[in-house]
Amino acid sequence: MSENNVIQITETLDKPKATTDGYEIVHSKSQLFYPEYERKGELKHQTHYCPGCGHGVAHKLIAEALEDLGVQDQTILVSPVGCSVFAYYYFDVGNVQVAHGRAPAAATALKRACPDKIVLAYQGDGDLAAIGTAEIVHAANRGEKISVFFVNNAIYGMTGGQMAPTTLVGQKSTTSPWGRRPVNEGFPLHMAEMLATLEAPVYIERVALSDNKNIMKARRAVRKALELQRDGAGFTFVEILSPCPTIWGKDPVEARKWIAEKMIPNFPLNVFRDRKVEVPNNNIPPHKTVAELIEGEKRAVGDAELPLRHHHFRELGIKIAGFGGQGVLLLGQLLAEMGMREGLEVSWLPSYGPEMRSGSAHCHVCLSKDRIGSPLVSRPQVLVAFNEISLRKFAAEVAPGGTIIYGREALPDDLSIPQAQVVCIPASEIADKLGSAKVANVVMMGALLEETECLSPATAMQVLEKKVKNPVMLELDRKALAAGRIYIDHTVAIGAVTQADGFAQ
Repeated sequence: MSENNVIQITETLDKPKATTDGYEIVHSKSQLFYPEYERKGELKHQTHYCPGCGHGVAHKLIAEALEDLGVQDQTILVSPVGCSVFAYYYFDVGNVQVAHGRAPAAATALKRACPDKIVLAYQGDGDLAAIGTAEIVHAANRGEKISVFFVNNAIYGMTGGQMAPTTLVGQKSTTSPWGRRPVNEGFPLHMAEMLATLEAPVYIERVALSDNKNIMKARRAVRKALELQRDGAGFTFVEILSPCPTIWGKDPVEARKWIAEKMIPNFPLNVFRDRKVEVPNNNIPPHKTVAELIEGEKRAVGDAELPLRHHHFRELGIKIAGFGGQGVLLLGQLLAEMGMREGLEVSWLPSYGPEMRSGSAHCHVCLSKDRIGSPLVSRPQVLVAFNEISLRKFAAEVAPGGTIIYGREALPDDLSIPQAQVVCIPASEIADKLGSAKVANVVMMGALLEETECLSPATAMQVLEKKVKNPVMLELDRKALAAGRIYIDHTVAIGAVTQADGFAQ
């Protein structure tokens, strides 16, 4: 061997170079990690993990695989609640941090929205196998094309050592001080075996970080799961038996031995699934564009072509609020479908209490010419407030220069809203005089369309004709839509507005 031979050893921390027996040993970390970790200003060179923790090793294996595959700029990492909650401080990839147990659901949305990306979920046993059980089972059952790395250390680490779904029989924890007893706490869950009973997953393997030989096997499993996703395969899952020295009360060497002596006999290492799975799609394309969906609906219901409409906004955020039973959520749905028919990107996000009637209800509607980053409208350009409670609650959120459509004849005397234009319309009274209080929300829709000109009234009628099957109610909706528009356009008196045959022409 030449003295110029170089061995590349990748570690999580940078260390000085050293020379041994003519070999230059270069210590470095993967390019997938940030050069410095900004979580703590005084400790930018190290992670927050305890000495001997398996998360550092698992991070290293994933980072090396992503780097070797050359997919760093294509990768989105979904990190959970747990000890690895700060993974986004370490991995220099696209990062999304989600609520406890929801990583598979978020990863599903990300992969479907960005099918060309590598999407991986990284979860612990409390996150995946407890609160997230339903999420992981259904994502696997659907065959979502994501890779899930499940770090199983048989204990809740971040919150102080409570019993986890994978805690071994007889293993003590803060919530099982006498040891886990099957008669009381049940048996530990075997997630790899459970998911392997499903038809859709293509690759499931359990590995361990107990010694160098098994770490190399884990490295191959991680790489294979990511390669399969890169090549367009379906759901891949790698369970990683990992040490937790601090919570186990062991030093790092003892913790690795405990994996070999206790965990592996209870959670055997194995490839539980490795096959190509064809998920039938019933000849339906998995995803359709907005334009394709609109065209399909037009053919289905025989809609006439609408002229192309020029929208004067790039993105319009609308918040609609009132009591349950006033048609608040339905109005949001109608606007969203109208936006789709006019070729816009749309989102609709409801929020309501458990009461079917009289409880608080509101929804967020976003109409956009571009892809929508979030369905939450925190600073609406338009607020549609059906009642005074909603007006007082949300008026301050309206963006400067925005518009408020208020469903009463006048503002409360003690309320001033200087940053927005307020348009008042007695929608309930108009609806009553038309013949049904149920159409007050359509009156409000007519007022909104006339005041903002955000969508076409012709589109509104097309949507109503599709949704409303009762001819009597459809005629009332037609009159209500016209009444709301005319009230805004001409500010006519309520008595004149109720002449339905006149204003509905």
